Amino acid sequence: MRDEFSVLSTFLAVAEARSFNKAAKRFNLSPSAVSHAIRRLEEQVGVRLLARTTRSVAVTEAGQKLLARLRPALDDIRGALDEASGLRHHHAGRVRLLVPRFGLMTALAPKLGRFSREYPDIVLDVTSDDTLGDLVARGFDAGIQLGEYIQRDMVAVRISRDRRAAIVGAPAYFSSRRRPRVPRDLLNHRCIAYRQGATGIYHWEFEKGKQSFTLPVSGPLVVDDVGLLVQAALDGVGLAFVGDEVVSAHVRSGALVRVLEDWCQPYPGFFLYYPSRRHQPATLTALIETLRL
Repeated sequence: MRDEFSVLSTFLAVAEARSFNKAAKRFNLSPSAVSHAIRRLEEQVGVRLLARTTRSVAVTEAGQKLLARLRPALDDIRGALDEASGLRHHHAGRVRLLVPRFGLMTALAPKLGRFSREYPDIVLDVTSDDTLGDLVARGFDAGIQLGEYIQRDMVAVRISRDRRAAIVGAPAYFSSRRRPRVPRDLLNHRCIAYRQGATGIYHWEFEKGKQSFTLPVSGPLVVDDVGLLVQAALDGVGLAFVGDEVVSAHVRSGALVRVLEDWCQPYPGFFLYYPSRRHQPATLTALIETLRL
């Protein structure tokens, strides 16, 4: 009964029923609790709102003026609450999604058609950004990211299988260069660097047996777009480090040659992540069920 909205609702119920007992039953409270709430409300406004005896309750002039403003105001508030509550079951509205640029085509794009067909009234608002930031502070409902980068206080749902990196170059590139046999050989190669937003240039990661390390590489080109990265590798600009699913068709066709494969071990793939399961809107639930692996 300390909540102002509850107290005002209680006053309205007493005034309409002309009874403390009936209002108490409506809110599953004791008559004394209702009486105390009304008394505190009257003390707050400084005038008597209800005239009561042991047999009857009447609304004072001040109470009538309050009721005239209170009824439509409470109706608007209840309507807004009902509307918000309805979003839990209504598949309509907007979902703001944060996705790293390197995950757009592999983690999200293949499911967009299905999502649009099944939920035509949901607007999926996608922002591509490789920066690792605070999802909630930036105003997003959910994000997509590699499992290793997701904070532990987030709910994470797997949306892709484990991934594996591929280091590739064009046959023309290797026509005048030896293929690297160990990662440190890359220091003598022209490597295409990938910039991860504000995080900076990505250091290539390697693992084999008990050995695990990262290697800063250098070369003639720095990009922040996977499509451009692959195209540059196809054109012989240098070696590229990408997800193997991105270049698998080019490797099969012979347009790209894969090297150091034994140093590229599987790692957790993409996950959809969001802050909480509590009071989850239907729009977000729909996206989760569409992308879930």
